[in-house]
Amino acid sequence: MSRETTMGKNPPGILLIRSIRGKDWTINGYRYVVLLVTFIAYTAYHASRKPSSIVKSVLDPGQKVNLTEFRPWPIGDVFIAREAMMINNGIEDDELGKNKGWAPFNGKDGTSKLGAIDLAFLGSYAMGMYVAGHLGDKLDLRLFLTTGMVGSGIFVGLFGMGYLWDIHNFTFYLAMQMVAGLFQATGWPSVVAVIGNWFGKRKRGLIMGVWNAHTSVGNITGSLIAAAVLQYGWGWSFILPGAFIVISGIIVYLFLAAYPEDVGFSITNEKAEPGLPQDEEAHIPNENKGRTSGNRRSIGLLEACFIPGVIPFALCLFFAKLVAYTFLYWLPYYLSQTAIEGEYMSVKSAGNLSTLFDVGGIVGGVLAGHISDKLKARATTAASFMYTAIPAILLYRKYGSISKVSNAVLMMIAGLLVNGPYALITTAVSADLGTHASLKGDSRALATVTAIIDGTGSIGAALGPLLTGFLSSKEFKEKLSKQNNLEGAESQPLLSDPRE
Repeated sequence: MSRETTMGKNPPGILLIRSIRGKDWTINGYRYVVLLVTFIAYTAYHASRKPSSIVKSVLDPGQKVNLTEFRPWPIGDVFIAREAMMINNGIEDDELGKNKGWAPFNGKDGTSKLGAIDLAFLGSYAMGMYVAGHLGDKLDLRLFLTTGMVGSGIFVGLFGMGYLWDIHNFTFYLAMQMVAGLFQATGWPSVVAVIGNWFGKRKRGLIMGVWNAHTSVGNITGSLIAAAVLQYGWGWSFILPGAFIVISGIIVYLFLAAYPEDVGFSITNEKAEPGLPQDEEAHIPNENKGRTSGNRRSIGLLEACFIPGVIPFALCLFFAKLVAYTFLYWLPYYLSQTAIEGEYMSVKSAGNLSTLFDVGGIVGGVLAGHISDKLKARATTAASFMYTAIPAILLYRKYGSISKVSNAVLMMIAGLLVNGPYALITTAVSADLGTHASLKGDSRALATVTAIIDGTGSIGAALGPLLTGFLSSKEFKEKLSKQNNLEGAESQPLLSDPRE
């Protein structure tokens, strides 16, 4: 296939660079560019999801803090006591509008409404995933991904604009999150499909494990951006990540080549090295070498469900994402509400500390991918990590409040074990199954398979934060009732002491 026949598919940025250099890149050069661009893209996706967990304690009236004297980690300290953040500095609470919460989230049902906001985003994200994956196999992945990123950035930013426009209508925030979730659904099936198109299966677990660090890098980036601008108003914690994903979408449009054929290369599946065992989802030699991205046949959702391994891995990811997203959305809130070494930390310190969960997640993704490559056993690796995560989470719950060091170490271990299988299933496993032997090299199924697996996982991701919000609200009411009963008993000692 000549390169001239694919010029129409070339991204404009690559065409410009090619004209300046006077020569084309090698296929490895394109692979590096694809890795970098998709890494930036999904970093931006996750960075735009993180602000809601940072601002929960500002929207909720339970936290009364002054955020004007603070430098975010890693510039400033990770741990800052809550008392140190309560100095007035001559600025009235009403002037900043942060310390009394934000209607409609500052009422008695504020925690439940925050949980509903999370459900709106994750529920629409999960439902949109199934449609987005199928569309991704039919449409130009570069344009599809760009549209999703720009749309997502707009609606994430609009959620933050509610602060500048002084909007207190719950329906507005609910609608912004739902639409943002639909646009966000375009991301994961698309980027996994692109990576699967460019890389063979050998060492795919390690490559995708390293590449999947974008999830944790995005969470950390989103946390730091949201925390850094929180002092100017919680709305900016959404507006800046929204702008970040729009800019990243422009980069995708300019430089992402979704298929090797689009820039003049034919797909060549890597043959196994002599003496090495073939694993279950090995590539089939491509019998349709001359096809381009525009004339490949996609498969339906039902057909993709019957690919061996899709349903079991989808159900496994359901529980992995339930836990991972509960940490993602609620960990900063609970860190700010829990005494560590007998001291409560500020909202921003809680946001900073929560990034260590994602630091552990980066290590976990790389480790799980490398082990699965060595053992040729994706399922065994994922199951081992998930079973080990159970005692790790219980240890964190029991001993995390003893000291700051124990909290940080146990949090990173939990992040490693929870995000390890999450990263493995959503990357290498999805790409393996999307090029499964049963497809006989005749279908384009990467985005569809990824959507089924991650869409099912996202249903769990929606349920986790929702249940957490419900249980938190119930626990708060029970504590308040016990406190009122105790105060009533202390005010009437004769009634409470049977000896009198």
